[in-house]
Formats: sequence, C-alpha cells, structure tokens
Amino acid sequence: MSRDSDSETAQEFYGRWARLYDLIARRTPGIPALRRRAAAACRLEPGDTVVEMGCGTGANLPYLRERVGPEGTVVGLDFTGPVLERARELTAEYDNVHVVRGDATRPPFGAASLENAGVDGGDIDALLATFVVGMLGDPAGVVDDWCDLVGPGGRVVLANAARSDAWYAPPVNAVFRAIVVLSTPPTTKLRYENDPHLRLDEKIDAAHARLRERSAAVADETHVFGVVRLTGGQLPES
Repeated sequence: MSRDSDSETAQEFYGRWARLYDLIARRTPGIPALRRRAAAACRLEPGDTVVEMGCGTGANLPYLRERVGPEGTVVGLDFTGPVLERARELTAEYDNVHVVRGDATRPPFGAASLENAGVDGGDIDALLATFVVGMLGDPAGVVDDWCDLVGPGGRVVLANAARSDAWYAPPVNAVFRAIVVLSTPPTTKLRYENDPHLRLDEKIDAAHARLRERSAAVADETHVFGVVRLTGGQLPES
C-alpha cells in the first residue's frame, strides 16, 4: 500500500469498517469458492511456508492452512491494526498461522516480527495477494519485488476485481463501479479527478501482466461473473 497521508487515510478507512469488511469478505456469494481456488493455485504441499500480502481480516488464512497442514507455516501481512486484530481473533486456534503488521510494498522480512514466526525470505514457497494490487502506487514494481522475494521455483498468485468483459458485462460493471467508488477511501469525496474503477483496471492489468512475464502460468482464470481475475505463476528454477 502507498505511504504517508494516503496510507494513513486508508488505514483509518479499513480500520473503521473492519467487521463489515470481514462479513463481506466471507459471506459474499462466490467469494469463499474463489478463496479456496486461490489457495489451490498456490500449489502448496504439507510443510510449506506461504505468505499472504494484505491479508485483511484473514479470510484466506484458513484455506492456506488447510494446504500446508499443521507442520507448515502461514503468515498474513497487513498494515491496518483493527483489521489485523480481527484476523488474529479468527485464526487464534491455529498455532502455525501468524499475523504480522507491515506494508506489503516493504514487507518486514528478516525483522524480528517474522523471525519470531520462523520465516525468512529464503523459506517462502508461495505468496498470495487478493484484492490488494489495486491499492498500490506501482503494482507492477511491487509484483517484481514479490517475485524476487519468493525466488526460483516459488509461486505467486494474484486475485483482483476489475470490469468484466463478458457479454452480460454492462449491469455487472455498473454494480462494480458503484462498489469501487464507495470502497475507495476517503468516501466523503463525491467527485474524483479520474474514475476510480478505470484506474483500478489499469493497475490490475499492469500487475497481472507483470506476473505473466515473470513466471510460467499455473492459473489464468476469471470468476464471479467475470469480475474477478485470478493469475498464478511459478518462477523459473534458475
């Protein structure tokens, strides 16, 4: 996520709506199945380590834990305190799921917080980011950093909402645009210099294109009436 005043505004926004966001993240029709599919695209094995960037209230963490088993490690990273507290509450039963506060554009790998979770940059088998890259100032550059973090043979999976290209797209996209405007902090702005849903599309296109450039595809799909794009890639071994 971007820093300074924009970052502070976003933290306040998502912190204020943490419980409502959690309800939407877990109960929206089609989204639980998408989360399960995203976890599967990470191609995890028992004992693996997986990091989720922008884990939010932790809706993906149980699905990732299912994949790595009790002997694996799941780390969720987010920058919003109240959101992370909700994630901790909902994953408290798992001793191998760790929730860490940090910036997805500057993950604190090697810092004490992740060392305490038993993770360093060389140990990561897969990285997942769902509904995150649209909030980044340089999404393609951050995807590059994530690929470098995972390293040779690792997997990176992105899932993001953008306008649908399906034949039934017009009404779906109208709803999507309204959701984007209402969920873009600060919500008190009634007019924007650029339509936020168009800017979101650009960011998501850039991020997913960069992942395709950097990796061999293990998933390239659309879900939820064509609104959600899921791209997964495995980094070259050398």
